[in-house]
Amino acid sequence: MNAKHGEFAALHRKGEPLVLPNAWDAASALIVEAAGARAVATTSAGVAWSLGSPDGDRLSRDRAVDLVARIAAAVRVPVTADIEGGYATKPEGVRETASLVAEAGAVGVNIEDADHDGGAPLLEIGAQADRIAAAASVADLFVNARIDTYLRGLASPFDETVKRAEAYLAAGAHGIFVPGLADTDAISTLTARLDAPVNIMVWPGAPSVSALAAAGVARVSAGSGLAQAAYTTARRGAEEMLRLGTYDALAGDDFGALNGLFG
Repeated sequence: MNAKHGEFAALHRKGEPLVLPNAWDAASALIVEAAGARAVATTSAGVAWSLGSPDGDRLSRDRAVDLVARIAAAVRVPVTADIEGGYATKPEGVRETASLVAEAGAVGVNIEDADHDGGAPLLEIGAQADRIAAAASVADLFVNARIDTYLRGLASPFDETVKRAEAYLAAGAHGIFVPGLADTDAISTLTARLDAPVNIMVWPGAPSVSALAAAGVARVSAGSGLAQAAYTTARRGAEEMLRLGTYDALAGDDFGALNGLFG
């Protein structure tokens, strides 16, 4: 077994969540690692933006895998990659993507069930379960099945989440990720119902890590939040320089300290 895979899987403990401030390039991954993260997770949105592409399965697989390789080579901790819908429609294509990501150095993947091209908000459960099974067939890879019931505004999202979670776990998923769910009572019910680590996404105003820990969460991630904050800072700095001719927004970490992260 890949030692980092075992290390990463063991970090998923109910009530003692693995906290992942998601990175989008080698520099942000090094910053997250230096801050004390026990693993690095990528954000598909941040990755896509950094490469000049929108989020939502629009980035090419080759470019996404190349960036995973850069991040995995830059840090010492385990890396898990958000591969959106697997950059493929058929299970065999998803398996190929998962294999390439594992070869690039990642020990985990997120795979979402949002339907970006069809008329329905989510992919059909059986079809997505087949895609999850294909990814889970890759050795030493922690498959985190993302369920977009809340993000896509489905009616009765909790019941649909449970139904999908049970199907995906039966297909071989190792964890369940439910972005958009923020009610701690509902989260507690979900973590008690599922025999698997549950991942919750956070944003300003979301429950604290300690509150999520009390609700039985095993993994907490920020999604695109860190990337959005960084790009917002860049926008504000640029606007200040161009409109006001001042530079207050450029205050940041010491140049030498940042440069020192790169060896």
